[in-house]
Amino acid sequence: MNDVLIRIAEALERLAPAPEPAPDFAAEAFAWATGPDRLQPIVKVSRVDLDLLIGVNRARDTLLENTRHFARGLSANNALLWGARGMGKSSLVKAVHAQVRAEGHDLKIVELAREDLPSVQRLLSHLRAAPYRFILFCDDLSFSHDDEHYKSLKAVLDGGIEGRPENVLMYATSNRRHLMPRDMIENETQAAIHSTEAVEEKVSLSDRFGLWLGFYSCSQDEYLAMIDGYCAAHGLVVEASALRAEAIEWQVTRGSRSGRVAWQFFCDLAARHGVSV
Repeated sequence: MNDVLIRIAEALERLAPAPEPAPDFAAEAFAWATGPDRLQPIVKVSRVDLDLLIGVNRARDTLLENTRHFARGLSANNALLWGARGMGKSSLVKAVHAQVRAEGHDLKIVELAREDLPSVQRLLSHLRAAPYRFILFCDDLSFSHDDEHYKSLKAVLDGGIEGRPENVLMYATSNRRHLMPRDMIENETQAAIHSTEAVEEKVSLSDRFGLWLGFYSCSQDEYLAMIDGYCAAHGLVVEASALRAEAIEWQVTRGSRSGRVAWQFFCDLAARHGVSV
């Protein structure tokens, strides 16, 4: 009988293992994972230097100042970085975090995947009890018509009856200003009994971010300036007219200009010149 009980207990443990203890927060960055709940330390954060982000000066300065306020224990706003793809929204969040840390603030960053939003209250309970300040980072955030995860996000931004932990600030990136596809909003307008209320519930989600920082497609001069910056940072010397011609040809074949396209061109260029990136 005891053997049976032991096997049952072991099976239950495998199905629902106990959550791992909270980490010691020695790292600067973490990724939140579930099943079991845990904060995984990130050994090396993939980021670019803040000075290499061209064409986003206003967003850069605003987010940097907001983050400095938060790191100093002052009031700060949750931020939504929205707009054109490939223009450095995610890179800016990580670069600003690195800059504030370089200024002497032990600010942590925790990446939260959109599909893990329902577990966010459990994550906040870990962070609330820690003696550090955290940027909660949700990248590429958006919701489909049948997605209820946005309700969990409201809990992060508004905090419910307990309030958002004072040591946690949320930064999110999205290609959509209102986080919802336009056809979803239009469908709500047509199908709901009280269409205005249905639309307001979803559109108001983005209103809960105190900062809206827009990112727009870059000009050709900005695109070329990005590439020049990458070349200078990595010591790659290429004749100016040849570099310009190759860079323009690359963006024409891609059908777009952005920071991501500039970086992809530079990686190809560096490899052809034997420079390790």
